Amino acid sequence: MLKSDATLARKTMSAPDGNPVLKDRNKRTQVVAGFLRQRDAAEPDPEHAIVEGAVIDQTPSQDTTPAPEPAQSGTAARPAGEIELKLLVDADRMAHFNAAPVITANARNKGTRKHLKSVYYDTAERLLRRNGLSLRVRQSGARFVQTVKTDAADDPLRRGEWEASVSSLAPDLALAMPFIPEKLRSNLVTQPLEAVFTADIRRHARMIDLPSGTVEIAFDQGELTAGDRTMPVSEIELELKSGSASTIYEVALRLAEQGAVKPSIRTKSARGFDLAADEPPPARRPRKLRLDASVTLDEAFATILRSCFLHLLQSLPAAEDGRNPEGVHQLRVSLRRLRSALDLMRSVGALSNLDALRSEVKWLAQDLSAARDWDVFQLETLPTIAQACPLVAGFDALGRAAAERQSDAYRKAHDALDDRRCAVFLIGLGNWIETRGWRNDVAAEDLGQLAEPAVDFARRILSEQYAKVLKRGRRFKSLPAEELHRVRLATKRLRYLSEFLLPLYEDRKSARRFSRRLAALQEELGAFNDMAVTASLLDGLGTEPDSAVAAAAIAGWQARASIGVQPALQRTWRDFTAARVPWSSQG
Repeated sequence: MLKSDATLARKTMSAPDGNPVLKDRNKRTQVVAGFLRQRDAAEPDPEHAIVEGAVIDQTPSQDTTPAPEPAQSGTAARPAGEIELKLLVDADRMAHFNAAPVITANARNKGTRKHLKSVYYDTAERLLRRNGLSLRVRQSGARFVQTVKTDAADDPLRRGEWEASVSSLAPDLALAMPFIPEKLRSNLVTQPLEAVFTADIRRHARMIDLPSGTVEIAFDQGELTAGDRTMPVSEIELELKSGSASTIYEVALRLAEQGAVKPSIRTKSARGFDLAADEPPPARRPRKLRLDASVTLDEAFATILRSCFLHLLQSLPAAEDGRNPEGVHQLRVSLRRLRSALDLMRSVGALSNLDALRSEVKWLAQDLSAARDWDVFQLETLPTIAQACPLVAGFDALGRAAAERQSDAYRKAHDALDDRRCAVFLIGLGNWIETRGWRNDVAAEDLGQLAEPAVDFARRILSEQYAKVLKRGRRFKSLPAEELHRVRLATKRLRYLSEFLLPLYEDRKSARRFSRRLAALQEELGAFNDMAVTASLLDGLGTEPDSAVAAAAIAGWQARASIGVQPALQRTWRDFTAARVPWSSQG
């Protein structure tokens, strides 16, 4: 299994004086790098304005309500926000990155060095954390700053942030309240805050100016501490101060030329809370898309791609950690969604960079497939059949042989995620999305499509794919396995297209009904396909005599099951074909 990059060390924590104590270079690289040379001439995102050097996030988080004016107790809170990307690096390489040409040639000066001590607070039931919020008090010299932050809602780089000066490392709840959703405020009054973990960071911050913008680059080294557990911190934090957010990706790519980096949006807060709970990073499913029916195709593409990219970045920590098999699964799902989104964009016309991006997605996904297949076999298929067949010998031996293959598959996945090619792909993809690079790729005669209503495009694309599913499913009851596989692939593509485009029809009941029946069909077809995957895994396992009987039992079990699922599969197909399509004029 994959090992966490942050190996936990046992250590007794000492609390800060007078503060609360915690309770416990190839061709592909050159192609992707070329994305960073593209620039978008469009207007800045109206939802994010830069005021006096600070980014004000005017888009409320999914789980928060717009904040009223700050309370008038103490020093008034200063509204702010951040556009930020982290690069995880080896601690012994930090000085090397600090001397990178992009920094030495563009830094204003040698920068500042600070010792930052922070305490992160929450209730015993983690009320803030569960609602996408964090509350921190940080000490830098004699100054104490309290910060409330929101998790990323729909954009990988942007988060809400509000700061206020306080008198010590103890939090001032009154100053935080204006930025807490109203529904949570009464709970915070009755549930006292407690210190959950601390962060002790040595930071070297420098300001660099590029034609596209100004970025503060912070070299952070230190550790997080929760009870007797610690986690090292070694990262480069890129925060936009002014200009285009693409500047962050530009700097990140130039730093990637100096050595191994891992792009990340996972905050110290998220890592600290997982450390305190002794849990692996969560493997999150993608958030449901929200698209107004009046949006243009260009805006719809931007929203869809940001969603795919966010899901990808959120899935990486759990996949790299390896303790939760859902991590690799969600990372594979995010790559499938991204590939489907890129395929969707082909409908507009030839896009010069699309094939290069798609190739990178395919490369990364194929190195994750085996890990996921062995996870399903080890955690679902084998134990289920072994429990049902207690008199059959050899399941333990078969499990040990499969575990070796599983470990090999995870090592291959880890190697791919550690590969510089992966980092360059992620950075290039982020920049392409941020600058809406597809505008530069679309032929002049096709540009007009991007300004057209997305619903017109959606109607055409969904109709075409739906017709393809129906065509492949003709005489469904008598289709052989290989034809059912083709139906499954067409259905899966329709499922992703529906996730992207049906939000345009969210006000129609037919959209929800169609989505449910499409999901059910894909699930039934997927279960049927899993049996074929199991057969291929057993064929490649080369079972020894002591496990051959168990392998034969699994093969026989699934052969019988494949017959049993046919009636349910046929009912699901009938239900799906009977559902009204939501993109019809009747709705």
